[in-house]
Amino acid sequence: MYGSFRHTTPPYDARVMRKSVRAKLGWCACALALVLAGCAPLSTKRIQRADQIISMSADSRSDCDRPDRCAETSPFMAQADNAIAASKPDAPRNTVTLLNIGQNALAARINLIRAAQKSIDIQTYIWSKDDAGMLVLDELVKAARRGVKVRILADQLGSLNDPQLLSRLARASGNLHIKLYNPTFDSARNNYIEYAASVLCCFRKFNQRMHNKLFLVDDKVGIVGGRNYANDYFDWDSQMDFLDRDVIVAGIAGRQMERGFELFWHNNRAVPLTHLKDVNADILAHPLDVEPWTQPRFADPQRVAATRSEAEDPGWLAENLLDHSLNVGLVDYFYDLPSKDEAVHGPDSRELTRDLMKMISDAHEQIVLQTPYLVLTRRAGTIFKALQGKKPPVQVIVSTNSLASTDALPVYALSYKHHKKFLVDYGFQIHELMPHPADAGEMLGDYNRLSGLGSEKSSAHHGGRAPIEPGNQGPRISLHAKSLVVDGRIAMVGSHNFDPRSSHYNTEDGVIIDDPAFAGQVRAAILRDAAPRNAWLVAPRRPIPIIGDVSQAIGDVSRSLPIFDIWPFGYATDYQLKPGCQPVPATDPDFLECWKPVGDFPEVNLSLTAIITRFITAFGAGMQGIL
Repeated sequence: MYGSFRHTTPPYDARVMRKSVRAKLGWCACALALVLAGCAPLSTKRIQRADQIISMSADSRSDCDRPDRCAETSPFMAQADNAIAASKPDAPRNTVTLLNIGQNALAARINLIRAAQKSIDIQTYIWSKDDAGMLVLDELVKAARRGVKVRILADQLGSLNDPQLLSRLARASGNLHIKLYNPTFDSARNNYIEYAASVLCCFRKFNQRMHNKLFLVDDKVGIVGGRNYANDYFDWDSQMDFLDRDVIVAGIAGRQMERGFELFWHNNRAVPLTHLKDVNADILAHPLDVEPWTQPRFADPQRVAATRSEAEDPGWLAENLLDHSLNVGLVDYFYDLPSKDEAVHGPDSRELTRDLMKMISDAHEQIVLQTPYLVLTRRAGTIFKALQGKKPPVQVIVSTNSLASTDALPVYALSYKHHKKFLVDYGFQIHELMPHPADAGEMLGDYNRLSGLGSEKSSAHHGGRAPIEPGNQGPRISLHAKSLVVDGRIAMVGSHNFDPRSSHYNTEDGVIIDDPAFAGQVRAAILRDAAPRNAWLVAPRRPIPIIGDVSQAIGDVSRSLPIFDIWPFGYATDYQLKPGCQPVPATDPDFLECWKPVGDFPEVNLSLTAIITRFITAFGAGMQGIL
C-alpha cells in the first residue's frame, strides 16, 4: 500500500516542487543581480567627471579677507589658549565643561563654529535633516565661506542620506569636505531591498559602524560624548528627547583628537561624495543648474534664532556653561581603530573598550554607571562578578532605560531576561528611567525658555510648546548618555554603550579624566537621574504564594536556556518609592513598607509592545551579540 500511495502522488508533488525551485532560483537570481550591481564600483571616468564639475561649480566666494577668518571671540578658545600655555610635557593642562543639557550643547557648538580660525572636524553616527541638523550645517557652510577648512565624517547608515542635499553641499564651498563612512553599496541612500541584501551578502562589512562622536575646532577645543546631530539630541523634539551628555575639552588634548580624526578620515571606509553612486549621478545630471546653498527653511525659525542669539551672548554662556568649567590636568582621549572588527592591530584596536574594562577592574569602593542599553559581554560580566567577591564588595549603581523610556525594545528585552544575574551575581542596583520623570524640566534645562510659557515675549520666541511637568506632560525622555565614575575619582564620558555591539563591532571614542571635581559633577548628574522621583528601582519580586520557590526554580531553568525563556514570573520587577518614605535597599527588612511594586513594565500598556518584549526575551537570545 505504501508503494502504491507513493506512485500515485509524484505528478502533483513534482509540479509543486518544480515551481518552488523555480521561484527560489528566481529570487536568488534577483538577489545576486542586485548584489552584483550594488557591489560594482563607479568607473574612474565618472568619478573624475564629478570631481571636475565640483571644482568648477563650487561656490568660491570668500566672506572674509582677514588672517583670522573673521572669527568671533569665544570663551572656550580662550580657555584652550590658557591651558596650552600652562601645559608642560610632564604636566598637561585642560579645561573641561560638562554638557548635560541638549540646548546648551547646541549653543556651545554654534559658538565654537563661529570662533574657528583654521579648521573644524566632525565625526558622528547620525546626522538628520531636521532643524538641529540643518542649523549646524548652515553654520558650517558659513564658516567654510569665510575660509575655515571644514570636514564632516558621518556614518552612512543614519546620516545625510539625501543625494540631492549632498550634491548641493559638495558645491556649497571649496572649503567644505564631506565623507560617508562604510556605505555598503557605495551609495548615500539605500532602499529596503538593498538594506536586506547588504545584511545577507556583506554582513561583516555592514555590521561595523562608526559610532564615534567628535567635534573639534582648531585642534584645541573638542566636544566628545553621546550626542548625534538631530532634534531629539538637543531637546528640540516634541515627542521624545534624549537625556544625553558630552563634555567640552579645551587644551592640549585636542592634539590627540586631531590624530584620531585623521586616522578615520584617511581610512578606505571613508568615501568622498563623488565616489557615491547616487550623489555622483546627481552631480553629473546637474553640472551647472544645482540650487545654491541658502539658509534652510526651519520648522521653528524663532527657536533657531533664539539659539543663535544665546551662542553669542557672553552673559548666557557664563551663566549656563562657564560657571561649571573646571581646570584639570591630563585628559585621555581614547578611540577604537577603524580595523576594530578585523582585529588587525590586536587588543589595541579596541582601545576604548580595553580601558573601560581596566577602569572597572581597578574599582575599590563604588562604580556609578549610566548606559541606555544594559546587555553585558562575557568579559564585563566576569569583571563585575569578581568585584562582588571583594571584601567588602564594590557597590555598583546602574542608571539605564525602562521599557517605557527606551528607544530600542529588543535590547531592553534581553536586558530584562538577565535581571537576576545582574542583581544576584553582579550586585547591581538598577534604576530604570521613567519616561516622564519629576526632574524633566531640570534635565532639559529651563523648559519655560524653550516652551515659551514663561512670558509673552518668550512665547513669541519659541512657538508655545507645552511645559514638562510630573506625569504625562511634555515629550517622553529616553536615556542616551554613556558615562562611568569609579570611586568618585575618575570618570569616562563617551559614545560607548555597555553592550556587545559597542564592545565588538562599532568603533567608539571617549575621554577619561582622573579628577575628583569632574568625577563629582558626572556622578551627581547620574544619581539625579537614578533618584526615586525619576527612576524605578529593579528589585526581587515578592514571593508568589504557595509556589514561590517552585516558580523561582522554573524561572532559573528558563533563563538559562538560549531560547524558550517563556516563564512569565521573572525574578525581579520594578518598584516605586511610596510618598513620605526614605529609600532603603532591597535587602532591608522594611523594603516593602517603603517601596510599591509597579510591575515589570510600568507605564507600558499590555499591548503589542509588551508582547514583543516577552517574545524577544523568550526567543531572541541569539541576537544578543549584535544588538
